[in-house]
Amino acid sequence: MSAAPADPPFLDAHVVVELGTFRTDVHLACGRGVTAVLGPNGSGKTTVLKALAGLHTLASGHVRAGGRVWSGDGVHLPPEERGVGMVLADPLLFPHLSLLDNVAFGPRSRGMPRAAARARAAEELGRVGLTDLEGRRPAQVSQGQAQRAALARALATDPEILLLDEPLSALDPQTRSATRADLVHRLREFAGATVLVTHDPLDALTLGDQLLFVDDGRVVQSGAPAEVVARPRSPYVAGVVGLNLLRGTLTQAGQDAALARSLDLGRGEHLVVAEVPGGAGPGEELLATINPAAITLYTEHPAASARNLWQLEVVAVTVTGQRARVRLDGPGANQLSAEVTLGAVAELGVVRGARLWASVKATEVSVYPA
Repeated sequence: MSAAPADPPFLDAHVVVELGTFRTDVHLACGRGVTAVLGPNGSGKTTVLKALAGLHTLASGHVRAGGRVWSGDGVHLPPEERGVGMVLADPLLFPHLSLLDNVAFGPRSRGMPRAAARARAAEELGRVGLTDLEGRRPAQVSQGQAQRAALARALATDPEILLLDEPLSALDPQTRSATRADLVHRLREFAGATVLVTHDPLDALTLGDQLLFVDDGRVVQSGAPAEVVARPRSPYVAGVVGLNLLRGTLTQAGQDAALARSLDLGRGEHLVVAEVPGGAGPGEELLATINPAAITLYTEHPAASARNLWQLEVVAVTVTGQRARVRLDGPGANQLSAEVTLGAVAELGVVRGARLWASVKATEVSVYPA
C-alpha cells in the first residue's frame, strides 16, 4: 500500500525580490505553527516578510496561502486583500485611542461594524491578558503591554498568516522574558501560520516549530530546532546555537589509529575524533562541532598534551553571569570559542592579545557529513 500524500504547506512561497544590486531568493514551506527566520543584518529576512505582506513585488516566484495565490502567475494582491496580520518591533499604536479601540481598528478597517469590532477587540485583549487595561491609552501602559496589544490588533482581523518582525527586540530583558512567555501561549492557539523574523536565538528556539537561516539572500539551513542545534551547517548557524564548527577532510588510514580518525583542517592542522559517520571514506569532507565548554585553556603547553592542542590568541572575551566566552584565533583551528568560569579568566590572565593553549578531547567532537 502506498503512503498517503503529505498535506501541502499552509504557506508555500518562493520569494525572489531584487532591490538594487541585492537579490533575495528564499523558499518557505510553512505549516500551521511558527517558522522562525534568522540571519545577520542585511541578509534579506525583512525583505521576505514584506514580500509575503505584499509590500514588495516579486521579481519571480510565488506566494500561496491556504491554497490561494497571493503573488505569482500574473497575480499580485495588495496588502489589504491578503489575510495578513503584522507586528513590528515598535507597536505603532495610535496614541489618542484606548487599547480597545486600537485593537478594534483592524477589524473596523475591514468593514466590521463598530460594536462587533469592539467586541472582537475585547476578546483578543482578554486572550493576551489585557482585559483590565482595555480603557487605557498606549502612554499609560508598559512596553510589554503595548506589544501584547499590537499582537491582539494583528490577530483581531483573523489573519491566515501572522508576520512578526523582531517583535521583542525593543523590550528590556525582564519585560522581554515575560512577553515571550505570553507570546508562546497565544501563538499555540493561533490556527494559521506564523513567520517570525528575529536575531535572538532564544526567541527562535522558544517560539519556533521550524527554523530557517538566511544569509546573503539565500537559505543556508532549515529544519526543526533540535535538528539544527545538533548539526549546524554554517559558521553563522553554529554561532547562533553556541557551537564551534570546523570543516575538514577525513585523513587516509595509517599505522597511527588516532590520526586515521582525524580531519585535515588544512595548513598542517588535524582534528582527532573518536568516531566518524558510517561509510565515510578518506578524503570525504566532513563537519565537526565542539561545545565551547569542552575546550580547556592553559597558559603553558600542558605536560600530558592531548592530540587536539593548539596555541591560539585571545581576540575577545564576553562575560555572561558567572561564565565567560573566550574567542580565540589561530592557524587551522581559527575562530574557536571556549567557555570558562570567571575564576579561570582571572587565573589564566585571559585578556585580548594573550596567547593560550587550547585542547579538546576526541570524544567531545561530534562529526557528520558536510
